[in-house]
Amino acid sequence: MTTELTPITTRCGSIAVVGAPNAGKSTLVNALVGQKVAIVSPKVQTTRQRLVGIAIHESAQMLLVDTPGIFAPRRRLDRAMVKAAWDGATDAEVIVLVLDAKAGLKGDVPEIIATLANRREPKLLVLNKVDICVKERLLDLAARANELAKFEEIFFISASTGDGVPELKAALANRLPLSPWHYPEDQLSDATTRLMATELTREQLYLQLHAELPYAATVETEKWEERRDGSVAIHQQIIIERDSQKAIVLGKGGSRIKEIGAASRASIAELMGRKVHLFLHIKVRADWGDDRSLYSAVGLDFVD
Repeated sequence: MTTELTPITTRCGSIAVVGAPNAGKSTLVNALVGQKVAIVSPKVQTTRQRLVGIAIHESAQMLLVDTPGIFAPRRRLDRAMVKAAWDGATDAEVIVLVLDAKAGLKGDVPEIIATLANRREPKLLVLNKVDICVKERLLDLAARANELAKFEEIFFISASTGDGVPELKAALANRLPLSPWHYPEDQLSDATTRLMATELTREQLYLQLHAELPYAATVETEKWEERRDGSVAIHQQIIIERDSQKAIVLGKGGSRIKEIGAASRASIAELMGRKVHLFLHIKVRADWGDDRSLYSAVGLDFVD
């Protein structure tokens, strides 16, 4: 007696989204998923750890690996972020290189493309922010990038407006192998709720203090309490490097930290679908960038 195997009709696989800082990788991942799963701010290197956004197109489940921006690292945190970015591309079915079309091939971009040229995975080039750049430059930019590494397809999009995103999404789905889905249909990310809560507070720090707060600030969960009424009380620490930065985060009469807390609390409540009580505390820790436990908390490897 023979047993017939049911043929697999679904597709699933990982897609690494890489590029220089501020190219719009997280905005693109959010647009492909159709919901916010990665924080976004004008500050470069907002994304610190590898995060998987889960998007569905017809019968395909796409595991979009949103990676930190790749740049020349100067300190331990920088090295950990760059490592996370390249690790995110390991064993991916497709690599998507996102370029800021307005910035072009500046800074670390040529080196990133040269590194990708030696990788065996199929590579797609996405020129982002085409809505704010000179259209006549786009074809020349695409040609010059393609000379550095051969891309199988090139897309011109605006992740913020959604232009070109549906076409990119369909192309990515079609490139994935036949496979059962790895996650439930309603799951949008592999990030834990606790991690997303700290990320949403860090997002508000950057959005509200973009020009004032130095890059070296982070957020960690101090205490998480489930209450009988179904709400949750979250205590978070905003960790900064110097005493002088405390006044910036507090604001006059504590006004700024109240605004940060209110906006973050609303975002976390929307994420969790229930009432949230958020308590923010500021802690000065000059050497937090060398604290192994903080790296583990945000999913980064502690590198020498």
